[in-house]
Amino acid sequence: MSELRRMVSSSNALFVFEAAARSGSFTRAAEELNVTQPAVSRMLSRFESYLGVRLFERAGKGAALTQEGEALYRRVADGFRSIETGLREIEQLRAGKETVTLSVSSAFTTHWLMPRMDRFQRSFPSVDLRFQMIAGSLRGLVENVDLGMRFVGADEISQPGSLVVREVMLPVCSPGYRRHGRDGPGHLDDGNTIIHLTDSSSDWPSQYPPFETGRVGQIKTLSFSDYAVVVQAALLGQGIAFGWSTVVAHALISGALVPASARLTAGERVCVLITPRNRPVRPIVKEIRDWIVSELRAEIEAIDQLYPDLGLLDASY
Repeated sequence: MSELRRMVSSSNALFVFEAAARSGSFTRAAEELNVTQPAVSRMLSRFESYLGVRLFERAGKGAALTQEGEALYRRVADGFRSIETGLREIEQLRAGKETVTLSVSSAFTTHWLMPRMDRFQRSFPSVDLRFQMIAGSLRGLVENVDLGMRFVGADEISQPGSLVVREVMLPVCSPGYRRHGRDGPGHLDDGNTIIHLTDSSSDWPSQYPPFETGRVGQIKTLSFSDYAVVVQAALLGQGIAFGWSTVVAHALISGALVPASARLTAGERVCVLITPRNRPVRPIVKEIRDWIVSELRAEIEAIDQLYPDLGLLDASY
């Protein structure tokens, strides 16, 4: 921090710079900060002189950032957002609330967590959830959140209690899609529609015997970059999706989705819930992690009773 104080002429200069960069106008920045436009201009000129670079191109009515200004603005904006988050957390703690931020897939949030949100709120009435959404595959670092769901190699588990479930997938479709294919008129001319996630393997249907739909026509495909949409398309009867158990468990129990094959695929990875290394783990975060692990295991056990021939429980743990 002492180095930052040396590098920046004043903390107020950062507030003025952020307002001008965000609004693209010295005039609008002055209105926001309740000062005059010349005062903003003088402050930023002194700031540029101190840094020895130009941060803005002053042309016309606007103020466009230079390359150096863009680099500084990205970091300043990130820092201000982080400080704002911390202050809001303080407000919520003062009001008896705790904020927990999860880094999870949009699919897990939409199709697993949302249907049981009332259960979560009953278990954690003083917690406000926030989300860092991932549309595709769950990979990458867990940063600036409290808890992140990721798929990693079995030898990469680094935190005790972080294992959620082993990676298990199976083809799924709506009951109506499967029933129409087997019993509906014209099914011999209807081929299966395969619903793909664009950043996953596209040859998974070849790993399976003919799907239990009776459709024998030409195969068609739908591809989406968001796995939540992949699952939603299957729920709407648009075809067969490759279902990760961590996402489709609730739909299998409710009957909204059914297996399109009596065989599973066991991946080489495991699903984990991990915490960032750069922040302490609060007790409430551990409680939420344990709740998710317990709830998902209960669903896996329920699916195992519904479809014992799948062997889902043995494959998952």
